[in-house]
Amino acid sequence: MQQLSFKNRIASNYIITTALLIFVVFCVIYSVVRLTFYNDIDGDIALEVTTHLNEIKINKNDFHLVHEDEWKEREHNTVDVNPVFIAFYDKEGSVLEKSPNLKNEVLHFDPSAADNELYDTKLLKNKIRQIQVPIFSNNVSIGHIIIAMSLEGPTLVLNRLAQVLIITYPLILVLLFFIARFIAGRSIKPINAIINTSNNITRDNLTARIPLPQNKDELYTLSKTINNLLDRIENAIDREKQFTSDASHELRTPLTVLKGTLEVLVRKPRNTEEYLDKITFCITEIDRLNQLVDQLLLLARFENQKKSLSIENLYLNGTLLDVISRFSSTIENKNIQLRANFNEDYYVQTDNYLFSIIISNLLSNAIKYSAQDGVIVINIQRKNNKIECSIVDSGIGIAAEDLEKVFNPFFRSDANEHPQIKGTGLGLSIVKKLCLLLAIEIQFTSKVNNGTSVILSLDEAKLK
Repeated sequence: MQQLSFKNRIASNYIITTALLIFVVFCVIYSVVRLTFYNDIDGDIALEVTTHLNEIKINKNDFHLVHEDEWKEREHNTVDVNPVFIAFYDKEGSVLEKSPNLKNEVLHFDPSAADNELYDTKLLKNKIRQIQVPIFSNNVSIGHIIIAMSLEGPTLVLNRLAQVLIITYPLILVLLFFIARFIAGRSIKPINAIINTSNNITRDNLTARIPLPQNKDELYTLSKTINNLLDRIENAIDREKQFTSDASHELRTPLTVLKGTLEVLVRKPRNTEEYLDKITFCITEIDRLNQLVDQLLLLARFENQKKSLSIENLYLNGTLLDVISRFSSTIENKNIQLRANFNEDYYVQTDNYLFSIIISNLLSNAIKYSAQDGVIVINIQRKNNKIECSIVDSGIGIAAEDLEKVFNPFFRSDANEHPQIKGTGLGLSIVKKLCLLLAIEIQFTSKVNNGTSVILSLDEAKLK
């Protein structure tokens, strides 16, 4: 079975709800009109009862009309629009007198019917509204007066009203369905725009955006949210393309150098020292290539998904000293003065392995970009309910316009100005990724020829 379109479903649901509502309204209209007719007729009958009870004279065990001739000459001698039929019965149920408009017919006296209560019956197959009122003498019933009014006019009106309502009901629903379908079609135009735009979007074409509706409703919010999502996807793919391009370039460079060196080496015989020199150079390039691959793998490892973290209470002083010891030979070779200012023992809550990578990369950069006989200061202190760890060097620094780019993969500020300093430009990218993963706040400040300062803010461990 083929399902209805979204537009037709909206129109159908609207029509079902409207149909129930109109049905209730029509029933109420019919009931109100019917009740109004009956209230008017009941009021007229009550008035007739009062009038005619005042026109009779009661003797001990019987009664009679005071002015019988006048009574017969009044309006009851004809059948008009709303004729009133009147009959008097004695206590045995025999007709004493009746209105001339009854002619050969009589109003039926029903001994089982309750006195003074209105009910519907028939006269010559026509519906009438009737009441039986007892006539008392000394609290003893000596007869009844029966008054009735025709319901032919109200019944005709009610039947016509019912016909009109029954005929107009489906017509209104059909008209409303097409109106609702038209309105629904206009309302879901943004959805069609979303569908069309989505069909035009491919990996190579992410520039298309959904036109925003004029009304700032739920569809406007949906369209804007999808556009924002497309912006993020486009930026992510652009970064991926840039990353792939940069990674390919960085990998191709040492391979090209290795190939060129080995080609030169095999062109003609060399002495032992030349072979040793070229092989040593190739080993250095291979080490650099291995380091680059390791960093690329590490960066990709945390690019799209969170690693299951192992948060523990970490002795910060010990971790910093372990990292410093791994760089001790490099620090001695450059005769760098390293000052570690730890006034007390500090414990933080973080992942030991990942935090060690962060410190290693930051300290490696501080050493790499510090001049011979430079100074590196490592401080730990409490500030604003956090443990702050800062690494400050006196190196070449970074230009102000490059500070926002230092965490981009493969970015190296003024790399051509310092060709002697080797690097891949991935260290700070890895630091940034890991800081986000560990919820560590990082502040980076630098000034050309005046050094760089990095401050890490961590949660203090709650020791028992």
